[in-house]
Amino acid sequence: MFAMSDAYHELLDATIQQLRELKSQGVRFVPLSAEGLAALNENPRPAAKAFPAPQPAAQPVPKPVPAPMPRVLPKPVEAKPAAIEYSFGSPDETPAVVAPILSPEAKTAAFAELRQRAMACVKCAHLASSRKNVVFGVGNIDAQLMFVGEAPGADEDVQGEPFVGKAGQLLTKIIQATGLQRGDVYIANILKCRPDTPGQTAGNRRPTPEEMKTCIPYLHEQIDLIRPKVLVALGATAVEGLLGKTIGITRLRGNWHTYRGIPLMPTYHPAYLLRNQAMSEKRRVWEDMLQVMEKLGMPISEKQRNYFTKG
Repeated sequence: MFAMSDAYHELLDATIQQLRELKSQGVRFVPLSAEGLAALNENPRPAAKAFPAPQPAAQPVPKPVPAPMPRVLPKPVEAKPAAIEYSFGSPDETPAVVAPILSPEAKTAAFAELRQRAMACVKCAHLASSRKNVVFGVGNIDAQLMFVGEAPGADEDVQGEPFVGKAGQLLTKIIQATGLQRGDVYIANILKCRPDTPGQTAGNRRPTPEEMKTCIPYLHEQIDLIRPKVLVALGATAVEGLLGKTIGITRLRGNWHTYRGIPLMPTYHPAYLLRNQAMSEKRRVWEDMLQVMEKLGMPISEKQRNYFTKG
């Protein structure tokens, strides 16, 4: 029968105790020196047999003091930033954002500071050099309903306000048909600058994905500060910028989606209705708006329900 030496027992007990302390601190891995690892792997020497033969007296050997285990402290956990960063668009619905609720004064100040940053933005040098004005947004910063378009056009670039051309005038009429006024809602675009059109004397172009990705953080902050109950995306480009979906506005419109935790209704851009005057297309847009009104709990009259229907 063999027995472990007292020294080995003491070393083993000390090691176990130290490992327990480290485990209680959340440490999962402990680095060891080559000497320490060799000591742990070393087999205990067998003690003498149960009835050993008499041996000459020997000088007492001092018991070895076990070497202390290295104290390994857990890695400090880096604090996560309070603000959540989001990638540009997503094939699926975008996650909700829990933004702090600000007092009216703080909200006004935050909006003013955001506007100042956007007005001075030169991240897209080619847009900054060709623009006349930054088109930040317009409306009620406490609005329950927010409209998002794609980018300013020539009229918007001149006046510095979104949706002021013919398409904007039609949007105003749509808003009024719901019983609201333009000043009751908030209107913004994915891009704050008009996409440059080198070599063209008229017309507009769609924003590129890179331009939208660069500019959309301003829109994120606008939405987080306004906290609208419903978003309306006007046109395919706006839907692409917000949701990353490129499957076509015809298939997306009329169906609810979610953007940063907010119900979002895609619908046709007012410019589309200017090109296509069919009553059926006007009715489709109005059906989308009826859903928006219902989502907001707005009263809907029988007359409103029958807008753009035949007879």
